[in-house]
Amino acid sequence: MNFDHTEDRRMLSDMLKRFVAEQYGFAVRDRIAGSPEGYSAEFWQRYAELGAIGALFAEADGGLGGGGFDIAVVFEALGRGLVVEPFLDALMAGDAIAAAGTPAQKQTLADLLAGTAIVTLAHAEPQAHYELARVATRAQPDGDGWCLDGAKAVVAQAEHAGLFVVSARTAGQDDDAEGISLFLVPAGTPGLHVQGYPLIDGGRAGDLTLASVQVGADALLGRAGAGHAVLERSIGKGLLALCAEAVGAMDAARDATLEYLQTRKQFGVPIGRFQALQHRMADVLLEIEQARSAVINAAAQLGHADRQVRERALSAAKVTIGRVGTLVAEECIQLHGGIGMTWELPLAHYAKRLVMIDHQLGDEDHHLARFIALAPQEA
Repeated sequence: MNFDHTEDRRMLSDMLKRFVAEQYGFAVRDRIAGSPEGYSAEFWQRYAELGAIGALFAEADGGLGGGGFDIAVVFEALGRGLVVEPFLDALMAGDAIAAAGTPAQKQTLADLLAGTAIVTLAHAEPQAHYELARVATRAQPDGDGWCLDGAKAVVAQAEHAGLFVVSARTAGQDDDAEGISLFLVPAGTPGLHVQGYPLIDGGRAGDLTLASVQVGADALLGRAGAGHAVLERSIGKGLLALCAEAVGAMDAARDATLEYLQTRKQFGVPIGRFQALQHRMADVLLEIEQARSAVINAAAQLGHADRQVRERALSAAKVTIGRVGTLVAEECIQLHGGIGMTWELPLAHYAKRLVMIDHQLGDEDHHLARFIALAPQEA
């Protein structure tokens, strides 16, 4: 198969990488990541103007692409700059709206694509342990609408989001795939409380408490009880995005380490001439290419009609990224020596982000078990 990017994707990739390198340098990123907002509204809109948000969505939804390789190209470029703007949840929440929303609900996508709004996914719960179907938040019919009660954890940019896509159970037990529904809940709805906090790798998130939150009938996204399939599709795109972001971060860590090996001298020569360090760096380069191949495979299978094939490819990529990301983080820091741990050096932040990516949307162990569970059963 030919995995070469189209001309449009190559142009988007080059433009985003150049923009991140020239306008979103480490000092700028560090300032934004540690700010009270945890992101830059100005840069969020500028990324929209460049087409970075639009590339994540299909033309039918007002976007410019929406395919697996479109998502991979955007997030790989973002990973190189450790971009903290809320692309991941914009992709997942926006995709859920695009997949299941009514024409009126889909109108919210216009502001998202323009970079003037933040829409985020509120699905994870404190006791869910990465299990997609484990939803304890409840939604009960209330007159012509619904009443929601429960809690959501680590919701990206919860303090600044204008709209939440909230999963809640309308039927079944807490871990049943059937009976999960999705609701659009605007920020500021009575009974919706947000507790924000900074994230360890930059940016901000928050925990939501829903105490008798009342929404109208038009808040239901798709059919009642049919939200699991929508979540799996949307979070699947999020998995691909995270894996591609990790590859971008690995490339940046690799480049920084190679430069250091070529300039740091010991015994009068660059330490990159020492054979032992060359062997270790060669292993890092090979592992990064293994991770890149897994992402390419996941992007190619994202639209596959067979759920088993699609989801196994995504979990395989996440397993690979979890293992390789940790290895790259550890090796690059060790090859830098003590300076690799200093907060002022960008490498320490890349290493931290790579480790944290493993824990988003299911860690290496979770996806390895999922990959095995999705294996075709022998007759």
